[in-house]
Amino acid sequence: MSQDHQHNSEVQPRPTRRRFSVGYKRRILVEAEKCRHGQLGSLLRREGLTYAQLINWRRASAEGTLTDKPRGPQTNPNRAEVRRLEAENARLKRKLDQAEAIIDAQKKLARLLDSRQEEPS
Repeated sequence: MSQDHQHNSEVQPRPTRRRFSVGYKRRILVEAEKCRHGQLGSLLRREGLTYAQLINWRRASAEGTLTDKPRGPQTNPNRAEVRRLEAENARLKRKLDQAEAIIDAQKKLARLLDSRQEEPS
């Protein structure tokens, strides 16, 4: 077996997603506005950004949504109340099913008794 190809067993660090603060985004937007023809590309390369990021930041700035808010699903502040209501709803459904079963049994019993009364003895 050749020793030219050595396997590197060192664990590579996991890349992390870059996060940009609102201040950084605003600073880059200001710098981008000051750029003359042909200078924008060098700004983006220097900062390691893409033109798509710049477009998104410009759009968010224009809409007033350029914030530091965390991404992902938001927690529901009424979570405990929702769970309590779901449990109560399940309990009431079970009671309704029981009541319907009792009513069905009573109807069958009434029909049975009516049919016995109509039969001549």
